[in-house]
Amino acid sequence: MNQATSAAVLPRGATVLFAVACGTAVANVYFAQPLLVALGNEFAISPAALGAIVTLTQTGYGLGLFLIVPLGDLLAPRRLITTQLLLLAAALLFVATATTATTLLVGMAALGLLAVVTQSLVACAASFAEPARRGRVVGIVTSGVVTGILLARTVSGLLGDLAGWRSVYLASAALTCASALALHRVIPPRGTPAPTLGYGRLLTSTVRLFTREPLPRLRALFALLVFAAFSTLWSSVTLVLSDPPMSLSSAAIGAFGLLGAAGALAANVAGRLNDRGHANRTTGIGLALLTLSWLPLALTRQSLWALAAGVILLDLAVQAVHVTNQSLIHALHPDAGSRLIGGYMVFYSIGSAVGALAATSLYAAAGWSAVCVLGAGFSGLALVLWAFTRNGATRPVERRERCTA
Repeated sequence: MNQATSAAVLPRGATVLFAVACGTAVANVYFAQPLLVALGNEFAISPAALGAIVTLTQTGYGLGLFLIVPLGDLLAPRRLITTQLLLLAAALLFVATATTATTLLVGMAALGLLAVVTQSLVACAASFAEPARRGRVVGIVTSGVVTGILLARTVSGLLGDLAGWRSVYLASAALTCASALALHRVIPPRGTPAPTLGYGRLLTSTVRLFTREPLPRLRALFALLVFAAFSTLWSSVTLVLSDPPMSLSSAAIGAFGLLGAAGALAANVAGRLNDRGHANRTTGIGLALLTLSWLPLALTRQSLWALAAGVILLDLAVQAVHVTNQSLIHALHPDAGSRLIGGYMVFYSIGSAVGALAATSLYAAAGWSAVCVLGAGFSGLALVLWAFTRNGATRPVERRERCTA
């Protein structure tokens, strides 16, 4: 167990609250996806440039992962998480009251920067978990993240149709304030004194952890490619479904996010498999499914059933790999869990930003088929990377992790 928090264990009921709070926070990063067309119309943003909304949010998220999440190894988690949530609520109000494209984009970047409280919550839950249940706890909390992502698209699409896109961010601000109050009462105090590292040394130590250990580097590369594929789909499918001949509403487009509910199941199962020592196999199966998912996705214009099948496969695969990655790297150095997860998630954010910008630009230039080739390329490259490294650096570190957990 993390020595910094060894005096306290997270109650089982609190794990569910952490999952709900994670889902509420991470949803803010994805609210804009079903609303891209509405935002483009109101702020006169061209279809080819709409990806900038998602890209700036992910850029802010990436900065927050490196600059804010590592503070979880230095500051009391209760204070850090509560403060982040309150600042996130302020950023949501800023977005909801934006009047120009510039203020909207600035607000989206700030929203992404502060939404990294999601990863602070994951690292906090993992640090308070008993070692034998760490994978399961990470799986439960991550299933909340998955559910939040799914509901984000559905809720934002529905609210956007009923009350306008601003209502989405106003409602989220209220929920974020409620989460801050609930978590302030639930998060246990730190068990032992915090490290004496200064902020500068804290950040440089994050870099050192990744340069010294092969496992975090490899898992970070998986995250970059996997979430580039994930963002390729969800940043461009809105454009396909809203264009003729489909011309679906924001609510109908958002509803497709619910089809990825398999991802929430995969998160929980992957956590349990990791606790049993099957992380490498889970990664390979997940990456193979991710690559295969682009076959039905390529038929989206001909069949919404094909889109549904592709979404289920893609979300299931992404979350299985993601939970496995986080469980492994946190267990490598539990006392530096926030830094490891924060550094890992920087690559997640880079992948998401690259996928969003590339997909929307490519869709405007060459259409949906080209987007599917791009997504399949990201997925296939991740699978090839796994095939070449599964008998190298990954396996010895996994064995050491299981012995120390």
